[in-house]
Amino acid sequence: MIQRKTRWALAPWSLTDEDKAKVLASKLGLPPLVAKLLVQRGFDEPETAERFLRGGMEHFHDPYLLLGMKEAVERIKQAASANEKIRIYGDYDADGVSSTSLLVHVFRSLNYNFDYYIPHRALEGYGLNNKAIELAAKEGIKLIVTVDTGISAVHEIAYARQLGIDVVVTDHHEPPEHTPDACAVVNPKQENCGYPFKGLAGVGVAFKLAHALLERPPLEWADIVSLGTIADLMPLKDENRILVRYGLERLRSHAGVGFRALAEAGGIELDTITATGVAFGMAPRVNAAGRLDHAKRAVELLTTEDYDNAILAAIGLDSLNKERQRVVESIVKEAEQQWQAKMASAEASGTASPPVIVLAGEGWNVGVIGIVASKLLERNYKPVIILGIDEQTGMCKGSARSIEGFDLHAALTACEELLDHYGGHQAAAGMSLHRDRLPALEQRLGELADAWLSADDWIPKTAVDLVCSVSEATLDTITELSQLEPFGMGNPSPRLLFPRTELADRRTIGKESKHLKLSLGSGRRLLDGIGFSMGMLAEGLKPGSKIDVIGELSVNEWNGQRKPQLQLHDMHFDPAAEPFPEREDFGKVYQHLKQLSQAPLDGLTVQLSKQSGLSLATVELMLDVFEELQFIARSNGLMSAAPTPQKRDLASSERYRHAKEQFEASQMSFASHRS
Repeated sequence: MIQRKTRWALAPWSLTDEDKAKVLASKLGLPPLVAKLLVQRGFDEPETAERFLRGGMEHFHDPYLLLGMKEAVERIKQAASANEKIRIYGDYDADGVSSTSLLVHVFRSLNYNFDYYIPHRALEGYGLNNKAIELAAKEGIKLIVTVDTGISAVHEIAYARQLGIDVVVTDHHEPPEHTPDACAVVNPKQENCGYPFKGLAGVGVAFKLAHALLERPPLEWADIVSLGTIADLMPLKDENRILVRYGLERLRSHAGVGFRALAEAGGIELDTITATGVAFGMAPRVNAAGRLDHAKRAVELLTTEDYDNAILAAIGLDSLNKERQRVVESIVKEAEQQWQAKMASAEASGTASPPVIVLAGEGWNVGVIGIVASKLLERNYKPVIILGIDEQTGMCKGSARSIEGFDLHAALTACEELLDHYGGHQAAAGMSLHRDRLPALEQRLGELADAWLSADDWIPKTAVDLVCSVSEATLDTITELSQLEPFGMGNPSPRLLFPRTELADRRTIGKESKHLKLSLGSGRRLLDGIGFSMGMLAEGLKPGSKIDVIGELSVNEWNGQRKPQLQLHDMHFDPAAEPFPEREDFGKVYQHLKQLSQAPLDGLTVQLSKQSGLSLATVELMLDVFEELQFIARSNGLMSAAPTPQKRDLASSERYRHAKEQFEASQMSFASHRS
């Protein structure tokens, strides 16, 4: 038996939904499958579906609907008119780098007197800091424009005002109870902001500022906007979807110098790049600068006009990313050992293991701890906080990742008396505190998790969009589904359930047989399935079995041929669902064998399966039983039926008894599990 790894949540579907899908298909000329998915994702009216599928720049919201935008534009233009020096102050992640780079291009095009500043992750930490503000004052800065940061910098912005520096905040993070007293605060999430879309990335808010300053959407830099939006895992809906689509089109046809160099250094095919390619190919390399060195290296790449400089910068980022991977692997190993020790200690004391994973280590690079947290969450499916400890001061900087149902920002707010600083949102957050407070933080977060989460919340969930059959999994279907691209957060690639699908074949592939390859279906119409890191499941599967699989359809191109392929996410095989053959079934198959008298073994099982309607696994069992009872003989590639076999009861076969006992045991286990 192969159990599901996750809870399968099939999207609800009703007759009303069916009617809405038919209307969409008719009015918009859509394939039924695409219309169904649109209805499931909330786009059940022709107008909203049309905008989702084909929305363009005409659907951008007025930037002045953002609270504070009018004041922000006025102050920036005032600085430009007076030739005051403006400093763009960004963040060191890919969203912050993108936001900074975008405004560099915009301010450069407007001939502003400006520069930019991004704090060093390890030496300065996140956000505005007083030393950076003092440096700005010494260098004659009169206006700081923050991007992707600043919403929580109440004290720092007050200090800047004391030093004669005005601040315009543009950010998208959750606002605190009291927002900074800045010249302007632009954040769609702030209270009383009526902006209709709250899901902009930091670079999306910067784009709206640029739109207001230029009095047009600056789509020539949509590639930069798409990078930050995708990297920061923002929902690909509303304006984000439009921005990312324009950005991907630009990357494919008119990519900037920096992106072309980054693609060359990373072996990325720009002409076919997707949102997934940006997320896993470009974003990690851009992020690597701020994680292991300084984010300005990435800004330099995205803002240079010189290809020679760009390729040198891109090669440097690619090298940093490889080093980042090595550092992450080392810390993950240490963190996992810590966690195993904690679980062993809990078991020895007769208590439950901690509901929230809180791990800290001296020397752990704070630039990569967010990635480490993500990897431990994936392995253990519990909220995770990973912290690097400063050996001299005892101060910890941490990064957290959460599971569905546990709001990290709310949880950290409930623990704020233990923290020096914190910020973030439901799924990801950062914080700093002294190491002496770690046990109290772990205990308090554990109490909150126990109070907020139900038993089901501790089991990961796989959302399933539609039920599909092997016959429907064609290249045409994949082309139809591509109308829903770009895929990403808030608009995932469709997950399809293939229930009770016959397994034609299975084998392991890759180094150390790590991966699983399946052939699904029967006859000439087969669908390849690839399960990465699922090789260990091969032994539990037999050709002819009926299995349930969930996956995403894609196109496999090899030697000029294009075939549909299913990337497996999860599977379920329950032998209890395979009915044990009746004596009459054995009799029918044996009569076929007697009529054949002698036949090649090659293809015999398939032939008997088609004739009897029984699965390949069931027919294979029967042949084993018949051979044990000496009804048939198998040798030299042939099956020979005994002309006058001795009459014997099926139950006298050890193979028959063992198979039936296994079936009955699995039936009892299945019934117990269901109850």
